[in-house]
Amino acid sequence: MADRPRATQPTVSVPDDWPAHPDLTLALNNMGGFDWDLDSGLMHLDPPALAVFDLRRSEYDDRPATLNRRVPAHEAARLDALVARALKDGSDSYGAYFRVRLRDGELRWTHAQGSIRRDGTGRPRRVIGVVRDATHEYLHAAERLAVDEERRRHTSVVERTTAALAHARTVGEVIAVLADEQGLSRLGAENVILGLVEAGRIRLVSEGRAGSFVPDLAYTRVDDAFPMSEVARSHTPRYVRNRAEFRYGYPRLWHAIEPLNVHSAAYLPLIAQGHLLGVIGLFFERENDFRDQERSVLVALGSSIAQSLARAMLYDQEHEIAAGLQQAMLPRRIPGVPGAQIAVRYRSARRGRDIGGDWYDVIPLPDGRVAAVVGDVQGHDTQAAALMGQLRIVLRAYAAEGHAPATVMGRASAFLNELETDRFATCIYVDADLSTGAARIVRAGHLDPLLRHAEGICRRLPVAGGLPLGISSAFRRLDYPVTTVQLAPGDTLLLCTDGLVERPGTDLDEGMRHLAREVRDGPQDVQQLAERLCESAGDRTGEDDMALLLLRRLGAPEHDTVGRFRRHVAPADPEGLSAARHMIRDAVRAWGAPERAEEIELVADELITNALVHTDGGAVVHLRMPHSVERRLRLEVEDRSSSLPRRREPGESGVSGRGLLLVDRLTDVWGVEPRGGGKCVWCEFNCP
Repeated sequence: MADRPRATQPTVSVPDDWPAHPDLTLALNNMGGFDWDLDSGLMHLDPPALAVFDLRRSEYDDRPATLNRRVPAHEAARLDALVARALKDGSDSYGAYFRVRLRDGELRWTHAQGSIRRDGTGRPRRVIGVVRDATHEYLHAAERLAVDEERRRHTSVVERTTAALAHARTVGEVIAVLADEQGLSRLGAENVILGLVEAGRIRLVSEGRAGSFVPDLAYTRVDDAFPMSEVARSHTPRYVRNRAEFRYGYPRLWHAIEPLNVHSAAYLPLIAQGHLLGVIGLFFERENDFRDQERSVLVALGSSIAQSLARAMLYDQEHEIAAGLQQAMLPRRIPGVPGAQIAVRYRSARRGRDIGGDWYDVIPLPDGRVAAVVGDVQGHDTQAAALMGQLRIVLRAYAAEGHAPATVMGRASAFLNELETDRFATCIYVDADLSTGAARIVRAGHLDPLLRHAEGICRRLPVAGGLPLGISSAFRRLDYPVTTVQLAPGDTLLLCTDGLVERPGTDLDEGMRHLAREVRDGPQDVQQLAERLCESAGDRTGEDDMALLLLRRLGAPEHDTVGRFRRHVAPADPEGLSAARHMIRDAVRAWGAPERAEEIELVADELITNALVHTDGGAVVHLRMPHSVERRLRLEVEDRSSSLPRRREPGESGVSGRGLLLVDRLTDVWGVEPRGGGKCVWCEFNCP
């Protein structure tokens, strides 16, 4: 029977003419015999067999069905099925355990073994066998099963705890695996405490369940009269079997144990590579003698925990060293910049000794300007950190010399290439004049910045970019385009590395949109906003480090203006023209005039194109939406030519000559006015 305890089935030799010559050895061994004639269906039971079924001779008529009064129905059905299968499949014998209900209602285990006699054709004719009381045999088997089950349970405790600890990287995570509700259930304990041995003292690093921590026991000496101290001195486990041992053996500890539901405890040394790391205490609700088998399991458990703890302590030490090295390479302080509020943040990746190459910097420039830099060197190792430190110093030196942003970036790329390393770096560099709000931006393979306007709108600035530093020199493409934006008072510029943007399961663009929403809804103070963004990043920075820089132009916002936009478009720069069109359209929609966004974009494209085609320089676009009942949006496009535009009739091709007609048709009013050495073509759109 697969669901019953196995026992050794004795083989009994029964003569063919039994019971004519009964074997007295059966009775002496508390066995009874039966002889079942399959042709007649009658089954003879001798007196010892009747005693096994608790039947008197007068109560049995040699019919097997009569035994059903003693054998429960489900047991009888199972026994009948087993015998029928043995008779059909040609077996010579069978054996089965089943239960018999006695006169007093008690159930006891019984074993029957039959020998099948067949004729020359193989047909079964007779079954001769024995029955016996198997109660003691079953109990012994059950005890063995209980012992085996207890052994499996203890082994499972070690295996499951070891498996859970395999994912714990830090000491805090090891403590979490051991001390939370799931960990206590896994260990079969009521509470767990963990102390680390440090310079002759034991520092309690895990208090276990809430309410069990005793402040005056946070630090204890190794020579104190406490169980953990004994274990630390002897490097051997200490087992406390009951509350009396706690009370009289450790009176200084009793006041902490008395209110807890604790009746026994095991204190285990945590030894790894021959070095004592600490002591763990496991507390149990029941009294426990801690027999040899359980002690062996607890010692194995302590060894597994010690290995995980040693690995976690090494991880914490390595990461602390790495983080300290990284912080040493970043600026110790950010200089005060008149007219601006600046916040910076750096968060390292939680990957052991790995050191990231992300950095930020703020550099005072001549003429009261300031440079803001954020970059990321490829890789997460000491070489990346070393290159980061060199690049930061080089960029600072070139910027302090007063070079233009494109020159600073080009020289930094050439410097990285001259180091003959296989690494590259991305970077974004902003040269801001806070007195006027003009900011020149250069991007080398880096993320676009975000701009939050004083009125609360936050958008991604599509900055023209070049190749990453190091790569551009290899391809001899050191020209970096410059994008100029206007920072109004109250505007905030955000520069960051991809560690702040990357989100599991989403692409980079979606991450940027999510970040823009967070910046838009965040506090105005840049320090508070930086903290909010770092908190929301959460575990997303676990595999990558992160650098963040926020620059806010101070000054009273122009409350009479809904929004203001200014951009320079260089000649022979189709990407700059396209970016300006998209920014104008987005700005108009954000300012609450989506129904005229396409018209304004079309007029702006026509005026900018005219300036680029018919003049020698670039064009400066200025867009402004005032606060008023009528809300008339004003678009201005400046160039360096004093020649005024002329309205012409379309030519035969129907292509040229339509520009000013289009402007006249789509605008509410427009005009041209001289401005310095050039002119300004302006137009206005009613946006009530």
